[in-house]
Amino acid sequence: MKIFLSGGCKNGKSQHAQQLAKKLWMLSETSSLYYIATMEPVDAEDKGRILKHQRERDGWGFLTVERPVDIEMILDTCDHNSSFLLDSLTALLANEMFLRDGSVNEHAAEKITKGLTRVMNSVKNIVIVSDYIYSDAFEYDPLTEKYRESLAKIDQTAAKNCDAVLEIAYANAIVHKGKEMLDGFYDKIL
Repeated sequence: MKIFLSGGCKNGKSQHAQQLAKKLWMLSETSSLYYIATMEPVDAEDKGRILKHQRERDGWGFLTVERPVDIEMILDTCDHNSSFLLDSLTALLANEMFLRDGSVNEHAAEKITKGLTRVMNSVKNIVIVSDYIYSDAFEYDPLTEKYRESLAKIDQTAAKNCDAVLEIAYANAIVHKGKEMLDGFYDKIL
């Protein structure tokens, strides 16, 4: 099963995704449970969020793989007959688009979309997390707009290729796609 989760920042997406991935792993009897961590910390707040996520999943059986760029490379190091949690597309895009040398890769979305599609087509189960950053009416500078547009394209690809699409709002799940697949199954997951 492939599940896409989106929602606002700091609203319980990661905790929800961890529970989904763990239950998928248990129900499908796949070999391993991988947590694909994409965030590269740039400040104390980022480091704190990473530590919080690590504490939340401590003892759950996740094998953490740091993959801040080149997402398809997990296929070279991880067992495909496994369950995966990719957290998050938002951080992955930031890493691929805003390079360490200060330059900007405006074609990062195409690279990620290609790699993500390859991953999704190769693994047994995956839960993918992204942030919903499109709901405001503000106009941003051109680079920020390019980032938002790029994330939207990546999210569309993920949602299209997933069996289920959920929006997490205030720690509650709203099912937008795959309700019939999740009926009965969803109760077992949560």
